[in-house]
Amino acid sequence: MRLILCAAALALAAATTALAAPSNDQPWVSVTLDPDGESALINATIDIPAPAQKVWSAMTDCNATRAMIRSLIQCRVVRIGEGWDVREHVTRGGPLWPSFRYVFRSDYEAGRRIRFRKLDGNLKTFEGEWDLAPLNGGQATRVRYQTRMGAPVFAPPMLVRAGLRKDTPRVLEGLRRVATGG
Repeated sequence: MRLILCAAALALAAATTALAAPSNDQPWVSVTLDPDGESALINATIDIPAPAQKVWSAMTDCNATRAMIRSLIQCRVVRIGEGWDVREHVTRGGPLWPSFRYVFRSDYEAGRRIRFRKLDGNLKTFEGEWDLAPLNGGQATRVRYQTRMGAPVFAPPMLVRAGLRKDTPRVLEGLRRVATGG
């Protein structure tokens, strides 16, 4: 389960305008599964007490990504273009799930939005976006995350959903920790 989320979180992606605000400094997370159980839709929001540029820097740095996602063992930029790049991520497997390798393209609206989609790898589906909105006159940032992902994990849908609800906040809290230097 953790690796499913890691795949989504690593591409590091985003926003729905209808997301609820986080409360008590905790991320807000919603996970729903497609009726066929093949993929999950994750919507999440977190407020980070740092300017958007610091959050952006953390989101686009492979070393920071490895610090946010425990199971990530490799983050590599494969190609770079103007306003986009292609990255490869590899995650560590566990007793109940395989390791994942996925290559994805991210399109950037610098300091504001990252849209990503799978190009290659063993995830079935991987697409979404991250959206950054300034708060408190630019002293803080609301990060909104939305992704649709599917992975070859053979587990009951209830366990997949529970795992994603547990792991998504960890990744967002890791982003907050890296962006604030905590």
